Amino acid sequence: MPEFQEKAPLLHREVIAADIFRLTLHAPEIAGAAHPGQFVMLQINDGMDPLLRRPFSIHQVSAGGNIQILFKVVGRGTAQLAGVLPGHHIDCIGPLGRGFALEKKDRLCLVGGGMGIAPLYFLARRLLQTGKMSEKDFVLLGARNREELSIFGDEFSELGYTVQTATDDGSMGHHGFVTELLDPILPVMKRVYTCGPFPMMKICADKAFTVDVACQVSLETHMACGLGACLGCAVTGAAGGYLHVCRQGPVFDANEVAWTR
Repeated sequence: MPEFQEKAPLLHREVIAADIFRLTLHAPEIAGAAHPGQFVMLQINDGMDPLLRRPFSIHQVSAGGNIQILFKVVGRGTAQLAGVLPGHHIDCIGPLGRGFALEKKDRLCLVGGGMGIAPLYFLARRLLQTGKMSEKDFVLLGARNREELSIFGDEFSELGYTVQTATDDGSMGHHGFVTELLDPILPVMKRVYTCGPFPMMKICADKAFTVDVACQVSLETHMACGLGACLGCAVTGAAGGYLHVCRQGPVFDANEVAWTR
């Protein structure tokens, strides 16, 4: 797939919750080539701190050549990015990696935990653009609390999906893990798409395997280059050896991954 480098102006900065931000960037070449599940590498500023680019899932592609990224402040790089104001230009490389396989005829379930929700919204919208109807499909979303989750539940619901939520503190939806919502619906599903913390995805993969349901996972790892040169994003493959998330992923069939660490 083609890759582009663009100096993308920041059009909009949205504060979702404490330390959670959504940025809209004008990057028409990246937007025109992007597929759900792919990511971009952003240079946070023009200086040397931080030195390395940061990877971000493509959260949404919108009309006019815009892309959105969704992130939580977890370190110096994301803290700097959270402070960028509209009008600033951000150097972007993308779209990168292998995205989700779209199976528009399958009855499916999307499972997102925390910032793993980010690539699933692009996926959900793109599935509808293929002509798929959403009323029998589920979106399961998990986060720490209502503040981090409510806006996303509303946005997926507006697309026509049946949305169920889970929070660690019980402030919205099920009080517990989002994977606990899978059990009653999984037997009638044909496919699961999931992104989030590694233990959450492992549980999704195990549950799907038990009832012979296909499962695709989007892995999140540290990356230095995003282009396959540094080999720093390796995870162990089920068949032995290593899988490189930036080039062979970030999306994999769940049975390609060795789920032990």
